[in-house]
Amino acid sequence: MKTYHVYIMASASRVLYIGVTGDLLRRVMEHKERRVPGFTARYRVTELVCFEAFGDVRIAIAREKQIKGWLRARKIALIESCNPQWRDLAAELQSPTPNRLSF
Repeated sequence: MKTYHVYIMASASRVLYIGVTGDLLRRVMEHKERRVPGFTARYRVTELVCFEAFGDVRIAIAREKQIKGWLRARKIALIESCNPQWRDLAAELQSPTPNRLSF
C-alpha cells in the first residue's frame, strides 16, 4: 500500500510551507537542496517540522487543503503540539524505522 504524507516545512525565520507527497524523503531533500525554484527555495524553507501519513491520496490532499486554510496561529499550534522545539525531523526519515508523527 502506498503512503502519502502531508508535511510542514519551515525556514529559520519560521516561514511555513505545507505540501503533500508520495515520497516524503525525496521531497524533503528537494526542499533542502533547493532543487526546485520557487517559494521554498526563495525563502530558504528547508526544515521538516511536522508530517502525517495517509493511505489514501484523496484524504491527504483534503488534509493539506484544510491546514492551508487555517490561520498562521493555528498552524503554529499544530507544529508545537507535535514538535515543540521545531527540530528538523528530516534525519528521522533516513533511519530504518522513521517515527510517524501525527498532527
